[in-house]
Amino acid sequence: MLRLLGSLLTAALVLTAAAPVVAAAPVTQCVPDRTAPKQQLRAEWIASVTNIDWPSRRGLTVDQQKAELVRWYDEAVALGLNAVVVQIRPTADAFWPSPYEPWSQWLTGTQGQDPGYDPLAFAVAEAHKRNLEFHAWFNPFRVSMDTNVNALVPTHPARVHPDWVVAYGGKLYYNPGIPQVRKFTIDAIMDAVRRYDIDAVHFDDYFYPYPVAGQTFDDAATYATYGGGLPLADWRRKNIDSLISGLSAAIRSAKPWVQFGVSPFAVWRNAATDPAGSPTQAGVQTYDDLYADTVKWVKQDWLDYIVPQVYWNIGFTVADYAKLVPWWSAVVSGTHVNLYIGHANHKVAVPTQPPAWQDPDEMSRQLTFNQDYPQVKGDIYFSAAQVRANRLAHMSIVRADHYQHPAEPPTAGRLVERGPSAPLVADATRTPGGVRVRWLSNAATSFAVYRLDGHVFARRCDLADATHLVGTVRAARGPLQSFTDPTAVPGQRYSYLVTALDRSHNEGRPSTPRFTRA
Repeated sequence: MLRLLGSLLTAALVLTAAAPVVAAAPVTQCVPDRTAPKQQLRAEWIASVTNIDWPSRRGLTVDQQKAELVRWYDEAVALGLNAVVVQIRPTADAFWPSPYEPWSQWLTGTQGQDPGYDPLAFAVAEAHKRNLEFHAWFNPFRVSMDTNVNALVPTHPARVHPDWVVAYGGKLYYNPGIPQVRKFTIDAIMDAVRRYDIDAVHFDDYFYPYPVAGQTFDDAATYATYGGGLPLADWRRKNIDSLISGLSAAIRSAKPWVQFGVSPFAVWRNAATDPAGSPTQAGVQTYDDLYADTVKWVKQDWLDYIVPQVYWNIGFTVADYAKLVPWWSAVVSGTHVNLYIGHANHKVAVPTQPPAWQDPDEMSRQLTFNQDYPQVKGDIYFSAAQVRANRLAHMSIVRADHYQHPAEPPTAGRLVERGPSAPLVADATRTPGGVRVRWLSNAATSFAVYRLDGHVFARRCDLADATHLVGTVRAARGPLQSFTDPTAVPGQRYSYLVTALDRSHNEGRPSTPRFTRA
């Protein structure tokens, strides 16, 4: 191995020394192809609650659970996705050996039962092996999908602290108004952040529960104790603000590179309720009904990304996709928060949905619409099972229309900085599987491999978008890295360049090109 590294290093240095010195050209303004972004989140939600996606049912063997997850990941890669959002704390339980909460019942069928392996460690490692970003999805306050507190294991915090729990709408919830509950929730989540190599902490749309007609969320005693003279609604919003800001600070203190994102119901407030609201007539408003001031979280930069669940079609009167995307684009403007859009794969081809969802092109049309709004940095699809179902071939159309080129996930605004130094590309050799490119590099998390036709040196704008990007790969252990380009045409001359990216996807300068032989 040392002899191989030495010969590769010599070849790389000779190539670099032989590169011609080119006089500086006038700086030109590159205009990237907006249909081929270099950075774009392409993700799917993999839900565990009630075994929506993974595991597909309770009681599977370890090997069966692992095989299912690997299949989800391989399908994501084949579709052109670059991230997965995996639910690991669905109901105040855990997909890892947590000192705070019991093993999840959605793994084995029995709450508290050890599944025989560490699902979170496996999930993170397998995602990174495929260069998929891993977003760990937590539900902050939901305790149980029914109201039988005695069905929880005796050591469950909800049984140890029954005063923390509120029954509402056929489910059990932790009471967000209790300071100890918020601290406990942050501590439970931070245990996973500190112990596992996750890339992001992810919340969905559940904070205070969605309103249920004829029922009252019974936090009157808590409000009397902690309300501090605030109106009830303001106090509830303050409680959720405290959770979001506190968790954000904890994550950034422990692991600054770990992102924090939220995927709320897409209507903050209707314009009829608040002139600053969206041009919608939705029956639910997150600010008023879930006590989640999502706009404030963006403006305060407590988040790294927000994913409004714009689960309606273009032209839907009550909540028009084509009106909500511009509204959210304006919300994130001037902040460090990236905007992604959550998509309703679960509505495609469903007879009870509006006619637009019977059109196989509706979702692709939504992504095309997003291209007019540079604030939109990507998309997440709900959920993995619906992506796999691919009804009306809608995801095949998305793949063909939008994911012809690879992309890296976006860099969080607060984490933008200079990328790693350029790799030393040693060779580009034809093999039966394609052109194998090898290079030497240290201190990088991943690499991007570009291919230009002919034996040429890259011009400044050649790498401004993903037009020439043929692949991305996670860094292997040690300095020697490689990538095989299976799309290389035999007999065609190419020039390969490699860039290094850090943990936050900051991209460094490109290597000197390496030429193939015809």
